[in-house]
Amino acid sequence: MPSDLLLLTTELRYLAYLALLSLLLWVPYILSEIATRGLSRAVGYPTGFYDDLPAWAQRCHRAHMNLVENLLPFAALVLIAHVADVSSDLTALGARLFFWARIVQTVVHIAGIPWLRTLAFAVGWVGNLLIFWAIMS
Repeated sequence: MPSDLLLLTTELRYLAYLALLSLLLWVPYILSEIATRGLSRAVGYPTGFYDDLPAWAQRCHRAHMNLVENLLPFAALVLIAHVADVSSDLTALGARLFFWARIVQTVVHIAGIPWLRTLAFAVGWVGNLLIFWAIMS
């Protein structure tokens, strides 16, 4: 296999990093659930969902779900840009903005900081728009 096929664009690299974050982000709130409810209840289907977990664990779950919801449009845009061979400073900037905004959004969401969480979300949204703009231009 040619070595240039093994190189990831900046956009694909950030997509991989965010996929890893999504793969790991459920761990803290599941460990909290096990600690709160016990293993046998945690592997079942609780009726109260996460209401009895500590507030940080509930926010961690919501941060995870928010990441999953927003990872799909980002992934679609990155993959479209890759297939269309549209990788530029603008798409790389969009990917960086989205990635770092999601890191900040996740941390401040779990910490319970509402205004900064919303600002981080908006910055990530702008990152997606930059990639979209580069694709459509």
